[in-house]
Amino acid sequence: MKLRTTELARAKEAAEADEHFMQRLIDAIPGQVAYVNSELRFEFANKAYRDWFGRSADEMKGIHLRDILGEEIFQKSLQFVQAALRGETLSFLRTSPRPDGKTIYLWANYVPDIQGNQVRGIFGLFSDITDLKNAQLQLEQLNEQLKVRTIQAEAANIAKSAFLANMSHEIRTPMNGIIGMANILRREGVSPKQAQRLDTIDTSANHLLSVINDILDLSKIEAGMLALEALPLSLPGVLRNLTSILYEPVNAKGLRLQVKTAPFPNNLVGDATRLQQAMLNYATNAVKFTDSGDVTLHIELLEDAPDSALLRFAVEDTGIGVAPEALARLFSAFEQADNSTTRKYGGTGLGLAITRHLAELMGGEAGAESTPGVGSTFWFTARLKKGEEVAITPTTGIGDAETLIRKRYKGSRILVVDDEPINREIARLQLEAIGLVVETAEDGAEAVTLAQETAFAAILMDMQMPNINGLEATLEIRKLPGYSKTPIIAMTANAFTEDKIQCIEAGMTDFLSKPFKPDVLFATLLCSLDQLDA
Repeated sequence: MKLRTTELARAKEAAEADEHFMQRLIDAIPGQVAYVNSELRFEFANKAYRDWFGRSADEMKGIHLRDILGEEIFQKSLQFVQAALRGETLSFLRTSPRPDGKTIYLWANYVPDIQGNQVRGIFGLFSDITDLKNAQLQLEQLNEQLKVRTIQAEAANIAKSAFLANMSHEIRTPMNGIIGMANILRREGVSPKQAQRLDTIDTSANHLLSVINDILDLSKIEAGMLALEALPLSLPGVLRNLTSILYEPVNAKGLRLQVKTAPFPNNLVGDATRLQQAMLNYATNAVKFTDSGDVTLHIELLEDAPDSALLRFAVEDTGIGVAPEALARLFSAFEQADNSTTRKYGGTGLGLAITRHLAELMGGEAGAESTPGVGSTFWFTARLKKGEEVAITPTTGIGDAETLIRKRYKGSRILVVDDEPINREIARLQLEAIGLVVETAEDGAEAVTLAQETAFAAILMDMQMPNINGLEATLEIRKLPGYSKTPIIAMTANAFTEDKIQCIEAGMTDFLSKPFKPDVLFATLLCSLDQLDA
């Protein structure tokens, strides 16, 4: 009996430690996170959510949603709550009054907790995007002013570019912390219940990031400040990336993913990232709106001129289709075939507009054909220039990078330079986990000093830092003995093409845009180290 009592006590202690760990993790998340059961009673809420309503953790436990929100807000939220209890995942923009009376914009996510065929509760994730929304309104006002103030166009564009870069940096930096820390916690080992909740955090964070990326991309395009790369292009590589990204969602729905291509020139020049982005916008929609059957990726050569080629990229599905009256407006920003707030499929309505703009930037156009109940084909064309015939070396598979770094470079010294303590810690933990020795620096000045004292195999360098920024630090380090060819990889939340160009011109060897997944970090680092040894 005594042994049984001891076992029960240990089990209770383990359960309490498990619950305490999850509460600390949830409290660390920027934004408001809460969970209510099917009876709409709170089981947990993070610190930001509790502070919003002025309640303690004990006060939140078991309280009804109506008692927290108040009758007026509860009634406004009820349609979304009921939809989530039916199993629908909702993501949308809404306004909400703060306790001090001010109205803010919230990006709301209602995620049903489905176990078997039953909805056990609802995860609620709310992000205050008032600054981003106000910035969008400011950008729209700027665009109107630019129409009548042409003399100020250049200055306005420079200001807008700086604003977008800063906005991107400020959003991506904490997102890197969220995604990176969730990955580290998963790597260190968690219970199945914790893993499920980490998956929810990861999914919601990536969804929010995709929305932010779309808004920034559209603003950049409409301001005429999106630059396309012109590099040797591997269309088979683009297709491999797409099939890899689509593998899980396609399998989860029991669909067949097919690829159909015709022969095309092997010396094309273009922007592989933007081509992939445009195709992925179509493909994710196809998977989303197809419950059974096929999703097929097409590439077809339409014209083959001496100095260029016109290609047609398309995604065909056997999904629900689109009504004729809705097709005409689908490629406009913030437009969807179904604009009701409780729509089943979610989405921002930006992907198709961005794809149309990208196609036009590449000298093409975009369109769609669809039959309701039969399926749809969304397509765009791009005129790609031809360059010299080059052999594009296949890159190491991302999944192999961690193993190869352990085998070839275990014990190598890596310097991580970042003014954000959380980002330094995440990078350190990720690199140490694969056998590397890591030192860190808070700014460019400290990085230069450390490089003078120690021979590093590679350096991960942030761009925006106090004292000496990443670009200036790279120029100084390149002057040091033994550092003329050392890999210096930009690890930055500045995600625009011009930022990448600046990094390369300063002497950096590669570019990582925050937030990034560990596998991408490892693959980029491996490529740089291998090139140094070649």
